This record gives sequence, structure tokens and C-alpha cells, in this order.
Amino acid sequence: MNGQNRSDVKVGATVKIVLKADQRTGKLTEGVVARLLTKSSYHPHGIKVMLEDGQVGRVQCIRKTDLLVR
Repeated sequence: MNGQNRSDVKVGATVKIVLKADQRTGKLTEGVVARLLTKSSYHPHGIKVMLEDGQVGRVQCIRKTDLLVR
């Protein structure tokens, strides 16, 4: 999952985000979602989230074990 759809990103999921300071390099930071900050259902650069440690960035990928399979 690429993290562009809000419905795919859940509080408590382990994700990799790109921080604002790392946008040029594309360096990813892993953490657990504490809050969803993007209100729209889709964002082309990834849904903005706050991790449990307070870091804010856009979701680039979601760990597969955190996805609901239906």
C-alpha cells in the first residue's frame, strides 16, 4: 500500500513516512500512527500523519500485517 488513501491508513498501524525535512532525499522514517492529519479521502503525496513519537510526515508505505484483509 502506498498510503495515498485515507481509508488504508489506521491509527496503530506501523508505517513508513517521509518527513518534511527529508522530502528531497526521500529518507523514510518508521513508526506507529497516533493521529491522521489529512482530512480528505485521498492525497497524491500520501496521507499526513503524526507518529506516536510526535514526528509528522506523509505515509509512503504501510506494513502488510497491519492491513485488514477481506
